[in-house]
Amino acid sequence: MWQIKPGMWPIKSDMDKDQGIPDVNQERLNEIDEQIISLLNKRVETVTEITNTVGDAKAELFSPSKEIELIGRLQKLNTGLFPNDAIKTIFKEIFCATLSLEQPMAVAYLGPQATYTHQAALKYFSSTCKYISMDSIKEVFEAVDSGKASFGVVPIENSNEGAVNYTLDMFVDYNLKVYAEILLSINHHLLSKANDAEIKKIYSHPQVIAQCRKWLERNMLGVPIFESGSSAQAAAIAAEERGVAAIGSELAAKIYDLHIIEKSIENVKDNVTRFLVISKEAQGSTGQDMTLIMFTAKDQPGSLHEILTPFKKQKINLTRIESRPSKKKAWDYIFFADMEGHIEDKKVKKALEEVRKHSVYLKILGSYPHVETIER
Repeated sequence: MWQIKPGMWPIKSDMDKDQGIPDVNQERLNEIDEQIISLLNKRVETVTEITNTVGDAKAELFSPSKEIELIGRLQKLNTGLFPNDAIKTIFKEIFCATLSLEQPMAVAYLGPQATYTHQAALKYFSSTCKYISMDSIKEVFEAVDSGKASFGVVPIENSNEGAVNYTLDMFVDYNLKVYAEILLSINHHLLSKANDAEIKKIYSHPQVIAQCRKWLERNMLGVPIFESGSSAQAAAIAAEERGVAAIGSELAAKIYDLHIIEKSIENVKDNVTRFLVISKEAQGSTGQDMTLIMFTAKDQPGSLHEILTPFKKQKINLTRIESRPSKKKAWDYIFFADMEGHIEDKKVKKALEEVRKHSVYLKILGSYPHVETIER
């Protein structure tokens, strides 16, 4: 994060006032700030014109591919001292704030507040969106499917724990698209209002406790550990009960006004969770995309091999394949596969045409921009 340094914001001293020296630097800054406000309002006026012309501005104007392209162009144009990371943060806020003027864009996420899913949603969208906390992954899908939310954010995979199977199951029941992906580095911290010597109990989600077991055994031996519905719920308990600590995120510490007693207590430091943004809208091609499909193979020898062969012929890299029980009959499975490329790419189209011939059922779950940078 960038910081304001001495000299970046001149302040008039009492001596200056007494001697009547005009603060020229402050006047120059005021003029620049006024220009920024004027340009922001001109941008809003332009978006309003587009809204009146296009009709549904959100569908036309909110596009991660356009956003990535625009921010990248602005960062290349930035040859001054202003940090590029700050440009990304500021313009993401501008984009969402502009589109939210008529009605805030609603984003449903697996809650409660301060979960890692909430954190991922804030990283991807902006603070000006309307965030709706949901109690389950199914409720997130329902919110988007019913139109209560334009987008939903759900976990799909953890680098240590593997796939979130319940999210995969929901794609069977709902006709929603994968719109984008978010990679978030997961760091677990010990949070409390007390100091470490005063901690009598620790709360967190079972998976979080398991991911911090080594540190807990070394440093909190004898302190009882209790399971909670989420790490955010654990933080809420720690905020209310004296002598209680929680294992949670930095965001949870901020929201529940807790001290970070110990940072990054997870067993494995490279702990990354992948989240999906779901929507009714399909995503355009960016040139660096992924596509998620689900299919059912025929109940005969070699059927799965026949389905996977077209990808090899077209030189398409399958980055992940998972199987889930279909729940229709015993030993019947649905397969989920991630591949490099967009559904509109010729070689992807050609491969999927062959896959359709050899499968009982094929469903395209969406194409989305591939993300390599981990949000922290």
